[in-house]
Amino acid sequence: MKYVLTGSTGNISKPVAQALTAAGHEVIVISSDANKQKTIENLGAKAAIGDVNDVAFLTQTFKGADAVYLMIPPIWTPEDWPAFMRQIADNYTQAIQDSGVPKVVQLSSIGAHLGYGAGPINGLAYLEKQLDQLNIDVIHLRPSYFYTNLFSMVDLIKNAGIMGSNFGQADERFVLVHPSDIAAVVAQHLLALDFKGQSHEYVSSDVRTFAEIGQAIGNAIGKPELSWIQFPDADAMNGMLGAGLQQTIADGYLEMGQGIASGIVQEDYFASGAKPQGKVKLEDFAKQFASAF
Repeated sequence: MKYVLTGSTGNISKPVAQALTAAGHEVIVISSDANKQKTIENLGAKAAIGDVNDVAFLTQTFKGADAVYLMIPPIWTPEDWPAFMRQIADNYTQAIQDSGVPKVVQLSSIGAHLGYGAGPINGLAYLEKQLDQLNIDVIHLRPSYFYTNLFSMVDLIKNAGIMGSNFGQADERFVLVHPSDIAAVVAQHLLALDFKGQSHEYVSSDVRTFAEIGQAIGNAIGKPELSWIQFPDADAMNGMLGAGLQQTIADGYLEMGQGIASGIVQEDYFASGAKPQGKVKLEDFAKQFASAF
């Protein structure tokens, strides 16, 4: 089988490439960074160095693939982030159609059932809808909140002694996932090619309350008094802008936080009866967090 992976050597694409090459398949990894070529080749894959804004490059790279893994790259420089995400989605859709790829695994997100009111998740929902219009088999993987996003709170913990955002009441449930658990599901579906038509699947590792998140991280770093605090939107916005985020990116994350706080982002996960299938539980990640703290 021949596979094409977007996402360069990121926390999901790299282990997926390793799993596919270990199984003896031909793997092409797309990266915009020529310096990653050797790293990609060391995985046993071929590097396709180019820009996801170049539809001709994408189309040529996708040709002959049995399946493609799509993710919108996390680029923080666009002034209009929603427009950037829609453009990449359109580029992918056009290239998939023009290249004749029969199967796609898309990295989407919890909350993509909405298509609105969820910040950057709206762009992933848009890609879902665009791919669903093609005559292909596509599975939209909807992972929950990445544990690794919590690394962004290291300075907050050190300087203020708290964790927090514009969402997170102590007793509310929060769905969490580790990138390694996402990679395992991506690799599973690519190896089996077991999906038909248009479908989606939730990917999660644990479901815990915000109080439990603060407690687990606090215990791991020697700060048992650590708690998660829900900030006013204005404070969250000021913090993001102060950290250097573009206005449209900060706007998106604020909206996503509001969607989490209101419950709409996670509503379909719970309504569907989805359960955590990943191996990495909160306490496991807390140890990883402590090693980086």
